[in-house]
Amino acid sequence: MSDQPGRWSQANIYPDMWVDPDEDPRDNAGASPDGEPATLRDYLTNYRLTLLMKCEGLDPEQLARRSVPPSTMSLLGLLRHLAEVERDWRGWILPGDPPPRLYGARDADFDGAVAEQAVVDAAHADLAREQAATDAVLAEHPDLSERVGRDAIAVRELLVHRIEEYARHCGHADLLRECLDGRVGQ
Repeated sequence: MSDQPGRWSQANIYPDMWVDPDEDPRDNAGASPDGEPATLRDYLTNYRLTLLMKCEGLDPEQLARRSVPPSTMSLLGLLRHLAEVERDWRGWILPGDPPPRLYGARDADFDGAVAEQAVVDAAHADLAREQAATDAVLAEHPDLSERVGRDAIAVRELLVHRIEEYARHCGHADLLRECLDGRVGQ
């Protein structure tokens, strides 16, 4: 007997997928977007949705569980971490001092991810707010070659870095979720 949950998926047509394509909230049907800016935004949007999908249907204890010891990473910690990172990226663009950290000292985003509904609700609200704020600042810079902020980072580099961050953490979320309840990613 094992403590590991059995692998499963909600998909019926393609049992190796998270959900069947006709139930997938990510816009994967039809032609891909035209142009580099639209393509980058589409990838970012889909990775953001993927992260939220990995967290669906779990209670606060499951979301906060560090299911891959000795790592302190949890799904709730990932939500909090990405809210913190969105805020940090905005600091790269805006003049002046960076905004204060949301959760405090280094690793507080993961360490403070405790199994309380209020913490879960706050994490979702923080992430949505910080994503919207960073998106709004970047919308003011439609030229992907424009260099912004103290370090003169190209807008393109910032968008690609955001995609990379979400993609990497979606891979972590796949493993965390599978360890929690056996649900496999796609």
